[in-house]
Amino acid sequence: MMPIYQVVILALVQAATEFLPISSTAHLVVIPWLLGWNDPGLDFSIALHLGTLIAVLSYFSKTWLRLISLSLGRKALVPSAGEQDHDLYDNPKLFWFLVAATVPAGIAGLLFEDHIETTFRSPVVIGVMLIAGGLLIGLADRQKRLLKNLGNVNFVHSMIIGCAQTLALVPGTSRSGITIAAAMFLGVERPSAARFSFLLSSPIILGASLKAVYDLSVEGGIVSHMQAPFLVGIIVSAITGYAVIALFVSYLQRRTMKIFVYYRVISGIIILALASFFGSSLAD
Repeated sequence: MMPIYQVVILALVQAATEFLPISSTAHLVVIPWLLGWNDPGLDFSIALHLGTLIAVLSYFSKTWLRLISLSLGRKALVPSAGEQDHDLYDNPKLFWFLVAATVPAGIAGLLFEDHIETTFRSPVVIGVMLIAGGLLIGLADRQKRLLKNLGNVNFVHSMIIGCAQTLALVPGTSRSGITIAAAMFLGVERPSAARFSFLLSSPIILGASLKAVYDLSVEGGIVSHMQAPFLVGIIVSAITGYAVIALFVSYLQRRTMKIFVYYRVISGIIILALASFFGSSLAD
């Protein structure tokens, strides 16, 4: 049985790194290696995906209902003065823009699935992408005119950000990092860029979770000794993920992305140094 303390640590890592721009895949590959833990397997990976899915859908539940109602020509759940989402009502087609922007990453995921699970998990790739992605985020963060909110995001903007999301299939890139950077390059303010990023990630996380659940069912379902870790993983990653989303969006209302740039570059350098000593064993 997987020790519960490992379950909690990995669930906390998944929830934090899935939504912060620092790459969840990179951390979930490197941390077990550094601590000498065994691969937790498909069961636990699914639990973490389901937990983060619950987190993002719960946090943005009202936003999704508002987007869907606006796409149908209605105005449901109009936000009060202190709530976010007022900008949605200036962009009633945003739901359809998000749907269209999901397609590139979905297609890329199907085409490159084998490479994602093998070649792309190289420690050298992870280290390089952490550094390159960090520098790209830093460059985007230096844009002077970040004035647009979700009410100003059009179809072209959405597709550019959606195409950028395909790069997140390479471990070390970070889905939130690359899409927030793309949005800021287009002039979208930081909190709105993060909100768009999380909304855009929801269908991808849902699709990945459903596929993983199907794969698990084909293999015979959850083995008995993984049932408790599976449940704990879902609960911890869901609660932590929800808190991380709320804190990150609030953080970006007052701060820049500079701290994440430093973290990524330093982490990438460390991983490349480790890879030079230990080679492919880093990703085993």
